[in-house]
Amino acid sequence: MTSSNTFFSHRRWLGVLLLTALLHLFLIVWGSRQFSLPVSIERPEQLVMANIAPLPPVEKPVLLPQEPKAQPKPSPKPRSNATAAKPRAVPEPPIEVPDTPIRETVTPIVDAQPVDLGMADTTTGAGAGSSAAGPPVPAAPVEPAPAAGKHYQTSPPPSAELKYNVEALQKGQNYHGSGKITWQTDGANYTINGEAGALFITVLDFKSGGEINGFGVAPVIYTQKRFRKPATETTFDRTQNSIVFSSSANKYPRSGGEQDRASVVWQLASIGRGNSTQFSPGAVIDLFVAGPLDAETWRMQVIGQEQLDVDGNNLSVWHVIRVPEPGSHEQRLDIWLSPQQDWYPVKLRFTETDGDYLDMSLSKLKRLDTAQN
Repeated sequence: MTSSNTFFSHRRWLGVLLLTALLHLFLIVWGSRQFSLPVSIERPEQLVMANIAPLPPVEKPVLLPQEPKAQPKPSPKPRSNATAAKPRAVPEPPIEVPDTPIRETVTPIVDAQPVDLGMADTTTGAGAGSSAAGPPVPAAPVEPAPAAGKHYQTSPPPSAELKYNVEALQKGQNYHGSGKITWQTDGANYTINGEAGALFITVLDFKSGGEINGFGVAPVIYTQKRFRKPATETTFDRTQNSIVFSSSANKYPRSGGEQDRASVVWQLASIGRGNSTQFSPGAVIDLFVAGPLDAETWRMQVIGQEQLDVDGNNLSVWHVIRVPEPGSHEQRLDIWLSPQQDWYPVKLRFTETDGDYLDMSLSKLKRLDTAQN
């Protein structure tokens, strides 16, 4: 009986040990599945090769020299009789007797007339005048004519009246209103009248007028009036080939192709309408643009074609931007042009450096019956 009980006791303990081992194995397998870390898979890095061609810097404008102002000469201080210096006697030079006899010469007296330095005759020889008239006066230097501007293939859009919904952000406050731009041309001349307002207040009022020539839209005069600011006038003088400002002493040479802040939009529309291949993603169009006080080269960058909802219609439009140079206080300008509608500007957005903006979205388009050449 004792040996039999010992056998069963050993068998019992062997069963317990085997069951304990199985339980430990089960716990190890379960724990490894629950707390195992994900196996990292090494993937080869994908290298993207791109050639980035830097754009040339924007051409800096050259100011014309301003005419110097005449300064009054200071009057000499009076001297007292006690301190006044007495003039010294100057000895007369000795008279030299010429070896040849003196001949009598008679010079006719001619009334003094103003001399045009630019037309003065500097030739010498027979009939050019005697030595009694003095040495010839050199002609004034003639300034070289400014270099011609860049030509683009242009075709201005037909006359139209465009009405816009206006949304503005100013000093954290949102405003809504309406705007209108009237573009009229007969093929030889053009006029632009535009305004934008919010809450019955005209925020911006501008006008531009000029001609249509080989450069496209060529302004002659531009006026601008902002809210609570005086009106300004910018003139593109044809006779002096210069650009002058009513509220600034700046003066720039005019060589052709220059624009003002209203005509630049319609010049871009004329370029796209003249040859659509001039618009492509990444294309750059540099235009010299004059504002109310100054002028500079605007680099217009073509972003590409986008889909835009225009008064309920989904249109494919070209997005063009003008981003000022770093440090400039000028505003950013976004323009959306619609080739399906003669390249009219269907949306404009003016963004200030502080984040304030003026957004104009087309709400109604009315074509005008103006004769085209």
